[in-house]
This record gives sequence, C-alpha cells and structure tokens, in this order.
Amino acid sequence: MRKLRLPAALRTLIAIKPKQKLTAQYLLSLLIAVTLAFLVGAGIMLLCGYDPLICYAALFKGALGKPRAIGNTLAKTATLCLTGLAMSVAAKSGIFNVGGEGQLYFGGIAAAVVGARMAGAPDWIIIGCALLAALLAGGAYAWVPGILKVKLKVDEVVTTILLNSAAIYFCAYLANGPLKTTERGISSGTDSVAASFSPLIKLSNLNGSVFVAIIATLLIWYLMTRSTTGFEMKITGTNRRFADYGGIRADRLMMVGMVLSGMLCGLVGMIEVFGIHKRFITNLSNEYYFDGMLVAMI
Repeated sequence: MRKLRLPAALRTLIAIKPKQKLTAQYLLSLLIAVTLAFLVGAGIMLLCGYDPLICYAALFKGALGKPRAIGNTLAKTATLCLTGLAMSVAAKSGIFNVGGEGQLYFGGIAAAVVGARMAGAPDWIIIGCALLAALLAGGAYAWVPGILKVKLKVDEVVTTILLNSAAIYFCAYLANGPLKTTERGISSGTDSVAASFSPLIKLSNLNGSVFVAIIATLLIWYLMTRSTTGFEMKITGTNRRFADYGGIRADRLMMVGMVLSGMLCGLVGMIEVFGIHKRFITNLSNEYYFDGMLVAMI
C-alpha cells in the first residue's frame, strides 16, 4: 500500500520539535528540582508548627481528589496558561505588559455588555460577538501604553501598572452604576449574559471555554514559530539595535506584541464571564495576570 503523505506545509505546521529532549539526565534534574521544592516547603511548614504530610495530602486531595477538583484545577491551569502567554508574547517583542489585569477587566465588561444586550440571538452568535468585543477591548487598552512607549518613549511598566487601577475602578463604577443589574439578590454586577459555555465536568469550573483557550494558544504558537512576523518579533525582543540595522520595523512589531497581549487578557476576562460568573462582577480576577507573569518567567 502507498503511504499517505501529508502536504509539506501541513507537515511543517504539526512538526513540533521540543528544544529540550527527554533524556535521563534532564528527567533526573527535573525530579531533583521538584523534590527540593517540596522539601523547602516542608521545612517552612515545620517552622510554622504544621505537619507537612497532612498539608501536602490536603493539597493533592484539593487539586486532584475528585472529578470536580480536577476540573477546577484544569480550568485554573487554562487561565494561567493564557495570562502567561499574554506576558510572553509582549516580552518576546521587546515590550513588557504589566497591565494585563486592567485589560482583563475591560475585556470582561465588554463581553458582559454584549452578552446581555443580545438576548434572543443564537448562543454561538452571542458568544462569537462577545469574544470579538473582549478581544477589541483588551487590545485597545493595551494599545494606549504601547503607543506611549513607541512614540513618546514613556516607560511601559509604569503606564501599565497605573492603567491597571484606572481600569479596575472604572469597571467597578460601571458595574455599580450605569450598568448595574436590576435582578434581585445581586448587589453588584451587570445583567446576566444570555449564553454561556457548557460545563465539561459537573459542579466544576471546567467548561467549553478551554477549547477556545487551546485554539488561541495554537494560533499564537503558529505566529511565533512558523511565521516571518513572529521571527521578526523575537529578533526585536532579543536585540533591538540588530533589528533596526536589519531593516525590521521594530516599533510596529512591539505594538503588535502589546496589542496581542492585551487581546489575550481580554479573552481571559470573557472566559471568566461566560464560563464561570455568567455576568461581570467587580472582583472578576484574583490577580490572575500577575500569577501568569510568574508562569511566563518560570
């Protein structure tokens, strides 16, 4: 029989080549690192008067003990992967986005408004429009510090940190003022959305939004590893002077990285609204982006 041969472009797309091979030495070093981390944690617990065995047992039981716990763990993993990816995309382009929390909030409230105002439309249209609104809101809010950095050389770390508070307080004002729901029993928040992601594991936070997260991750992976734009973005982030010498439009690529980062944060806000809370609430994020920054750095 003739072997089925995939087109060259498709074979290139799916040929994922990890930089680190799974050798015995690598696996051993990984095991040692994880073991040392648990030992350090156990030492801190002992100094505080707690039994490490009981604490670690509760840790694993809470994260993996039941199907509901596994679902919640996977849902939080997807959230942290997206926020970590948002940080990484901007950093790879030579610009640091520390304002992901604000972009997340704007994406969440934009998605909530669209989802509530489109009641009566098919679910897939509501979710699609809300997704687009979240991407636009998050990307637009990231564009502001990006353009200040590129055009006026204003430090983006300072502007993004300051814009975090502005976004969070402004969204809280909207949720408690002009956009506050009239539903009984809800003290703070917008009207409930007319559609939502279907749960994958009962009583857990894992829902269909995980597939949206996977698609977004694959698109970013393709951009950064299989496209000329991604290659130029990484050159810009690695050596700006070399990029300028090579004729690469570094400023434009930094803006692309910043806006993409904001769009990913807006996506996280939309997932929180449509997947968990079913409306925008003032404590939509528990500093997910800052946790994602740690994920990206590791």
